[in-house]
Amino acid sequence: MTGRTEGMSGLQLPSSPAGLLLTPGASASADDPTLVAIDNGISELAVVRLTLATTSVNSAVKKIRVAAEEMADDLNVSPDQLVFGGRSFGGRSCSVAVAEGMPAAGLVLLSYPLHPPGKPDKLRVDHFPNVAVPTLLVSGERDPFGTSTEFEQHLPSMAGSTEMRWVPGNHSPKAQTPTIVNMVRHFLALRVES
Repeated sequence: MTGRTEGMSGLQLPSSPAGLLLTPGASASADDPTLVAIDNGISELAVVRLTLATTSVNSAVKKIRVAAEEMADDLNVSPDQLVFGGRSFGGRSCSVAVAEGMPAAGLVLLSYPLHPPGKPDKLRVDHFPNVAVPTLLVSGERDPFGTSTEFEQHLPSMAGSTEMRWVPGNHSPKAQTPTIVNMVRHFLALRVES
């Protein structure tokens, strides 16, 4: 795991994937500003933003699996050529889908909710040992859903390679959106915009 926003992430997919499927946080839509910015900032590959319209992880996982199959069919690729992720609940749901066997090239987890605010004993990490794909995580330095110390403790349990990146801000570090877009571009093995 590495430090702050200086430089770009060291973790990178071995080759550019065919597409990126993004999901929003709980009660948010596919028009979440961060997801829109990532979509607008990536023209080299297909991006799908999916509204989950649920706060049930099981229901979200089912929707993500269906959308993944549809996206792979539309692009005429296998699902393991797609990267999945999103903000908070959406990213968590994508990581659960991958842990449960959904093929993927990698995960992009923005503001991953390691636990509910003020409840560090209610961890959302049981599935981490079954996440065996490269995973980029980006969170705000003041995010109440997980501190750097907590992430340092739990990320090593992920089976795949991980990189944790920190940006100024809280659970919704909107001012850091251009930096986040560049981190995602670098992870996807795309040219980083200056």
